[in-house]
Amino acid sequence: MRLGFLGGTFDPVHEGHLALARACRDGAALDRVVFVVAGTPPHKLDRRLAPAKHRLAMVRLAAEPDPGFVVDDREIRREGIGYTIDTVGEIVREHPDDDCFWIIGADTLPELPTWREAARLIDTIGILSATRPGYDPEPAIAVLDAQFGTVRAKRISDGFLEMPPAAVSSTEIRARLAGGESVAGLGPDRVAAYIAANGLYS
Repeated sequence: MRLGFLGGTFDPVHEGHLALARACRDGAALDRVVFVVAGTPPHKLDRRLAPAKHRLAMVRLAAEPDPGFVVDDREIRREGIGYTIDTVGEIVREHPDDDCFWIIGADTLPELPTWREAARLIDTIGILSATRPGYDPEPAIAVLDAQFGTVRAKRISDGFLEMPPAAVSSTEIRARLAGGESVAGLGPDRVAAYIAANGLYS
């Protein structure tokens, strides 16, 4: 099988996440996209996240209608700070006969050098990154080339796919909800209903 793993805090999950998953599934002929919900991500220790149980529940609601989407809670069950390299190591050991890919949004690529053991991550699992129309990947590739060398940078650029525009972010959704504004169309209706029912982000 060809499996794509999309990690994130999903605080909350929205249409941009789903568009990224669909673009990678269709563009790379993936059999399944697995949403890996972060427990305690190292790069967001300075921000209060919605409780993990709620973020996990929202991702499950968003993924449920699509049979090609699966949700993985391993990082939530893991104690302490969760690092992607640890998750990737588990994944490749569990799927020795499958082609596995880690999905990264193009806007996150410049941050990749700050990830723990990023070079080993690139060597361990394929990287897929969906770019929006009009996105210029060259600056990001230059950063990756300087940090990881041409061979690793090419492995990443070979995994570039294109996705439709998705002008939405979790930050925007949280801000709208905090201000009592509508978030219609920014995420699945069932997720919006869950947020309202549990009083999240208000």
